[in-house]
Amino acid sequence: MKILDRWFLHPLWLTVTWVVLAFLALQLFFAARIALMIVVNPESTAFERTQAWQIQQAKGRLPWRQTWVDYDQISKHLKRAVIVSEDDGFVNHDGVDWDALEKAWQKNARAEAQAQRQGKAVAKPPKVVGGSTISQQLAKNLFLSGERTLWRKSQEFIITFWLEVLLSKQRILEIYLNHVEWGEGVFGAEAAAQHYFRKSAAQLSPEEAARLAVMLPRPKYFEKLPNSAYLAERSAVIAQRLMRAELP
Repeated sequence: MKILDRWFLHPLWLTVTWVVLAFLALQLFFAARIALMIVVNPESTAFERTQAWQIQQAKGRLPWRQTWVDYDQISKHLKRAVIVSEDDGFVNHDGVDWDALEKAWQKNARAEAQAQRQGKAVAKPPKVVGGSTISQQLAKNLFLSGERTLWRKSQEFIITFWLEVLLSKQRILEIYLNHVEWGEGVFGAEAAAQHYFRKSAAQLSPEEAARLAVMLPRPKYFEKLPNSAYLAERSAVIAQRLMRAELP
C-alpha cells in the first residue's frame, strides 16, 4: 500500500494526472458551450474575434458587417450552394468525411515529397489541410486558432463530435451560415448578401448563392477579384448542381 501511495504521489504521476484532468475539463467546457447553442445564438466565434483584432491593428478602425438571421430567413439556394460546394455529404456523415480527409492527407504527402525533392524544408508535424466538412469548419471557427497542426486537428475532431451529438444538422448549418467569413469584416449570409448584392439573404438567386458559395475557401481573395474567370465558371457549375443538394 505504501508503494502505491508513493507512486501516486510521484511528481511525474501528479503532473500526468493534472494534464489529463485539465484536458477533460476543457472538453466538458466545449460540450457545455455547444449545448447552450441549442437555444442561444453565439454572438461571435474565436475566428471572428481574431480577425477583428487584426483588422483593427492594421487599419485603426473596425469595418464590421454581421447580422444574425434565422434558418428560414436564409435562401434555400444559398444553403444548397454551400453544401454542394463545401460538403455534399453534409446531411449523411457523422461530422467527418473520412474519404475526403484521406485524399487531403495524400495531397499533403505528395506536396511534402515534392518540396523535399526540390530541397525545401518541410515543417513537422505535417500540415493537415483540406477535407474539412461544414461541421469541422464550424468547430474550428467557434473555438480554435487557425494554425494547422495535428494537435489542433485532433481537438477539431472532438469539438465536431460534440456538435454532431448535441445539435441538429439544421442548427449546425444555421450557425455556420451566420458566422462564416465572406470578406474582410464580412461575416454571415445576411452581411454577405447585403455587401455584394444589396439584398437580404432570403432574396438571393441561385446564381448569387452559387457565387457566394464559391468564394468561401478564399473570401478575401475573391472579394478583391470579383471578375475572376474561375469565380464565374465555378459559380455556373455550382448553380447547375443546386437541386442535387439534400437539405437538413
